[in-house]
Amino acid sequence: MSKVILSGHVIAPESDLAAIKAALPEHIRLTRGEPGCIVFRVEQDAENPLRFDVYEEFVDKAAFKAHQARIIGTDWAQASSGLTKFYEIT
Repeated sequence: MSKVILSGHVIAPESDLAAIKAALPEHIRLTRGEPGCIVFRVEQDAENPLRFDVYEEFVDKAAFKAHQARIIGTDWAQASSGLTKFYEIT
């Protein structure tokens, strides 16, 4: 199987920014510890604090799907539910 790459950015509603920033470090830590995670970066844009650039690599589709399943019901899922997503998955 080939690896899965997700790249792009998200835009946060200003009203959710504090919750997103609070939940993000744990989300990053847990994701980087998942089996099959190669790279996981979420970085707040220096010029637009509502924009977060995202880059993810997983060893295969199964690892990527497991990641998506893991986050359901987490603090991150709740905090990030209002994000507008601009992703490309290859």
